[in-house]
Amino acid sequence: MSVDVRAKLAEKGLVLPVSSKPLAAYVPAVRTGNIVFTAGQLPMVDGKIAREGKVGSDITVEEAKALAEICALNALSAVELVAPVDSIVKVVRIVCYVNGAPGFISQPAVANGASELFMHIWGDAGVAARSALGVAELPLNSPVEVELTVEVR
Repeated sequence: MSVDVRAKLAEKGLVLPVSSKPLAAYVPAVRTGNIVFTAGQLPMVDGKIAREGKVGSDITVEEAKALAEICALNALSAVELVAPVDSIVKVVRIVCYVNGAPGFISQPAVANGASELFMHIWGDAGVAARSALGVAELPLNSPVEVELTVEVR
């Protein structure tokens, strides 16, 4: 079964962005066989980070959840560099890093921004294994970063 990813994004008023250039010595995505792994994706919009700061002090959980959705969109654009997004048959794994204030423990609520987007697009095939981790800092003082592993046709 093929999913028209752009049409599913349009239902939510979203579009697949153009992949950002890497910030260091890496590639945005690697395909090996029928698996694609993305590098960590920040909430970049038009070449700039959408928001900076720590979740739980500078940024609310709801704001961070929306930023995780942007990261997820950017992860899909990274996949598109090595395999058409419409060839994705299963979201395998999501890793969400949250730059939280001391004592912040709601990482799973932030990660839902990515998870719920993939569930909207692929239904049950969008439900993935997931890790939601709190970290002390992220590049560019990003509140959130998302990595994605998908299976493609």
